[in-house]
Amino acid sequence: MRPAFSVLLLTTLVGCAQGLGVVVALPALFGAAQSASWLAFCSLSLWIILGLGVIGLAASFGHLGRPERAWRAAAMWRTSWLSREVIALPAFLGLTALSLLGIQTLHDWPGLLAAVLIVGALALWVCTAMIYAGVRFLREWATPLTVLNFVLMGLASGCLLASVLALWRLAPQAAIYARAAAALLGVALVGRLAALLRVRGLTPAGSMQSAIGVGSAVIRQTSKGFTAGAFNTREFFHGRSALWVTSARWGFVVFGFVLPILLLLLTPQPLRLVGWPLALASNLLGMLAERWDFFAQVRHPQNRYYQAAL
Repeated sequence: MRPAFSVLLLTTLVGCAQGLGVVVALPALFGAAQSASWLAFCSLSLWIILGLGVIGLAASFGHLGRPERAWRAAAMWRTSWLSREVIALPAFLGLTALSLLGIQTLHDWPGLLAAVLIVGALALWVCTAMIYAGVRFLREWATPLTVLNFVLMGLASGCLLASVLALWRLAPQAAIYARAAAALLGVALVGRLAALLRVRGLTPAGSMQSAIGVGSAVIRQTSKGFTAGAFNTREFFHGRSALWVTSARWGFVVFGFVLPILLLLLTPQPLRLVGWPLALASNLLGMLAERWDFFAQVRHPQNRYYQAAL
């Protein structure tokens, strides 16, 4: 598949926002003491969630052929995971705004508001991931690992962002968030590597014989059916070399997971104001590469025909 940068940006930023929402809402959910400084930290986090969400929404228009018709995408919510995502994303941002309003008016974050925010984030992860996991003939995506990895990577990025925000505000929770982020990054890396190993074991579905309904043992394709480019030849293959794909894969492993873990755990305290933001920047860059690989790894069945002949 050809990755659209707008989709990469949308899923990376909104996933991070969801993770941030969950990790800052959990203490309120379990009734932790809410000091003025803690509520100020939560308010800042919720504003950032809204900002990331708005940027992600704006980016999502980049891959629409007719952006003025975007509102119609919600019409098929009964059967389409994409339609459900279109509903779930604004709903999540609305719940974020509601929590922010509650903090600023009540000077408290009620557990009920925190709970519905967490549920909204989880629902959005499921809707987004099922857009891909629900396409059964694309076997690289059609696995529970797709949903699991969307959740784990979003939680890890959000927790890492929370640790940086807490550090800047000199909050005592910074070290707790950093350790949690390192642990989540490790678990997310295991989940993503498991998905990669699964993809390596897949064999191309079907054959040239089954594609055209001919039982002959020897079939040689001499044409892809087009004398020029077409939608089928552009949108279902990334067009990059094997070296590019390998570099992107190693890049997201190193920059998205390994380097942030090392920076979180090994940076001396006097240097954390530099090291931890670098860890966040590295993670977000790595997540963009991971999203690119997530799309590029798919071998669409139609390519057996459209790319079998040069």
